[in-house]
Amino acid sequence: MNENSKLAIIGAGSVGSSLAYAALIRGSAREIVLYDMDRAKAEAEVLDLAHGTPFTGAGRITGGGDIEAVAGARVVVITAGAKQQPGQTRLDLAGTNVGILASLLPRLVELAPQAVFILVTNPCDVLTVAAQGIVDLPPGRILSSGTLLDSARLRWLIAERAEVSAASVHAAIIGEHGDSEFPLWSQAKIGSTPLLEWTNSAGEQVFDAAERARLHEEVVGSAYKVIAGKGATNYAIGLSGARIVEAILRDEKAVLTVSTVLHNYHGVDGVALSVPAIVGKHGVERILYVPMDEPESVHFRASADALHASIATLGIVTG
Repeated sequence: MNENSKLAIIGAGSVGSSLAYAALIRGSAREIVLYDMDRAKAEAEVLDLAHGTPFTGAGRITGGGDIEAVAGARVVVITAGAKQQPGQTRLDLAGTNVGILASLLPRLVELAPQAVFILVTNPCDVLTVAAQGIVDLPPGRILSSGTLLDSARLRWLIAERAEVSAASVHAAIIGEHGDSEFPLWSQAKIGSTPLLEWTNSAGEQVFDAAERARLHEEVVGSAYKVIAGKGATNYAIGLSGARIVEAILRDEKAVLTVSTVLHNYHGVDGVALSVPAIVGKHGVERILYVPMDEPESVHFRASADALHASIATLGIVTG
């Protein structure tokens, strides 16, 4: 734990409170502040979480309805926004949540001018582009959780199918955090074995084209399935948000699939898409160029086109 760390979480809904819980039990930050316009809700969540701190170590949680509590935070995670409804795409949320971001972000930057800002609110890629136009910050200090969770879903599915630990699976979902995202199959490995060469005990190929298509479909549909059953996704995104926070506060230089605005990346410019990036104390410190085969390049450009269309519809100006 970083002794001088302070994490501010904006929004005390299911995602924000889950992120605060994950950060507490993982020891992600020394101090956690949870803010929401609904003071009673935020104070109740803080009280409930604070009661558990004797079991979690040295972390401290405070907060409520006073945005001034965010002052001096080193990382600010924004989860506030309209909730995705069953059957609603992430991009359908865009207009409302861009407006919410525009009202919040300038004040947050004023209170925490040195912070790295992580957007978790959907559609996070669109909001990342919008944020760059709302405030003037170095590009790496505004990022979103992107496809980090989607990549974790893929790794878990592969691990279940191959009967190995998920920690031994190296695979990523890149592109939009949404319907046009896709797996980078050409780079995926289990241990040091390329995924496409993985066989079972009988020597049979496990991840053929049909199986890869099934896994891709399951990853894309995962959030919709969870939302249909319980109304929201919260635990896994809370954990993935805490993981990004740790990489920043501990200056880990960790390679994570997060979303930030790209410039001339595989021919894509001016939109935020997830690709592997080095994340440290300054946020996204370097975007890694990853090889893609021709089908992957086509998918990547299609993902960029989907985001460009949404940005143009909303009238967001890109730099």
